[in-house]
Amino acid sequence: MLSKPFMTTQEIAELLKVKEPTVRSWIHHQELRAVKLGREFRVAVKDLEEFVNERTTRSKSSE
Repeated sequence: MLSKPFMTTQEIAELLKVKEPTVRSWIHHQELRAVKLGREFRVAVKDLEEFVNERTTRSKSSE
């Protein structure tokens, strides 16, 4: 999916077409796993992929 091991909240917001406070809210509510480095959060690509996959809609035929 992505080539970098960690992403900023701004990069995630741009990728998912949401506002940065939304990404921070996911992190704050422990929906999206992140590492705090100084005053900034970083999210591992694998954790972002897992977050997105958990929210993927599925048709009834695949259940």
